[in-house]
Amino acid sequence: MAKTASFKHPSLTALSAACAAMVLAGCSMIPKYERPAAPVASDWPALNAAAGGTSFAVPVAATGVAAADIEWQTFFSDPKLRLQIDAALRNNRDLRVAVLNIEQARAQYQIRRADQLPTLNAAFTGSRTPTAGGGGGITNVYSAGLAVTAYELDFFGRVASLKEQALNQYLATEEGRKSAQIALIAQVANTYLSLLADEELLAITQQTLDTRVESLRLGKMRFDNGVTSELDYRQFESLLESARVAYAQTVRQRALDQNLLTLLLGQPLTGDLAVALPAGKGLADTPMMADVPAGLPSDLLARRPDVRQAEQTLLASNANIGAARANFFPRITLTGTAGSASNRLSGLFKSGSYGWTFAPQLILPIFDFGRNSANLDSANVGRDIAVAQYEKSIQTAFREVADALAGRATLGEQLRAAQAQANAETVRYKLAGLRYENGVASSLDALDAQRSLFAVQQTVVQTRLAQLQSQVTLYKTLGGGWKDEAVTPPAQPASR
Repeated sequence: MAKTASFKHPSLTALSAACAAMVLAGCSMIPKYERPAAPVASDWPALNAAAGGTSFAVPVAATGVAAADIEWQTFFSDPKLRLQIDAALRNNRDLRVAVLNIEQARAQYQIRRADQLPTLNAAFTGSRTPTAGGGGGITNVYSAGLAVTAYELDFFGRVASLKEQALNQYLATEEGRKSAQIALIAQVANTYLSLLADEELLAITQQTLDTRVESLRLGKMRFDNGVTSELDYRQFESLLESARVAYAQTVRQRALDQNLLTLLLGQPLTGDLAVALPAGKGLADTPMMADVPAGLPSDLLARRPDVRQAEQTLLASNANIGAARANFFPRITLTGTAGSASNRLSGLFKSGSYGWTFAPQLILPIFDFGRNSANLDSANVGRDIAVAQYEKSIQTAFREVADALAGRATLGEQLRAAQAQANAETVRYKLAGLRYENGVASSLDALDAQRSLFAVQQTVVQTRLAQLQSQVTLYKTLGGGWKDEAVTPPAQPASR
């Protein structure tokens, strides 16, 4: 085998020690990381009512167990809902993709980490070249042995920076999976509550429809007997048809919510997963969820996986600058082989055929038409973009929690007022019906009472749904629901 180094071959131990010393002597070009200041207020916004109006206190107590420390099995007390969340965590395809993204990012990190160490390969080569000076002769060289090819001595931290970037990207995908789980749990809970509201609205609409069918029958009798005019009869008929319109809309909305819940769960809503309200029950009978303290805005930096994901992406962009800076400095690579060499294939493994090569290479960039400068500029801009995205994630998290707190502070009073209005309309409807049947009041009073009662009953259900969903949203926005043990990753092929 041809020897490309004229000095005496060093021992393996001395060579390894020299390489280790050179690698350890390498420096890092990664800029010092400083976490950007959170561009939000230090406290949650207060709800300011008009002068003389009712004030609403925003509960922001920092005591108690944080939402991120409350498992979803503890937060949700409805057994049916817990079954559905468990099914979604096992079967939802979006969450499965998020888990597989982690595996892919981990593999990329392992590739970058392996670049820091020399790769030892078994190599067999053969070459035929014309003899120098002509004459028609051909020189044959065959070799077989172990080879280290183009191993980079990372003096300026280029390879280490790329490894750091891959590590941060891997950690970002971990946080992304947690965010996906939080969003999935909240979406399943909100859709489940919507489906229960659809069931209750459907029962109310069916009851209203039956009442209006009977009212139309009585109105028709009074019209046929000349007691009332056709105008009164047509008003009863119009009210009945409006109830049928509402019934069809509610049936359609229930079907849409069922389809969405089926998609989220990744399986049909059959058996224990079927959603139906018991007879005479409504959202008011749904088991309540645990209350969670809001804490302080600064807690979002440590509790929200999406904020941590944005910060890991920022760290990856910061590490990429280090790799771009290192491109301006010399790059030293080592290539070496050791094994048998012969000018004839038949003598390749005979005694005395041992040979080796050691070929270091140093590449110093001189003129690259601005490629390295443009690469560094791109890396710096990428970091600035990541900073803006990180700050935006904090602002978004702050806004989401503030919205949920505003809902928690006001929806309780709104529901109380709506329920009181419904009670008043119920009494009014009964009195108007009695007055109409006894000829004391016109049909207009009875029709208006029917219409108002139906509308306020719908409002009560919708307000109660909004209140329950605001509790789920607050739990989600505070980072609750990402406990790792709740996720069952998809099974991997046996060949892996």
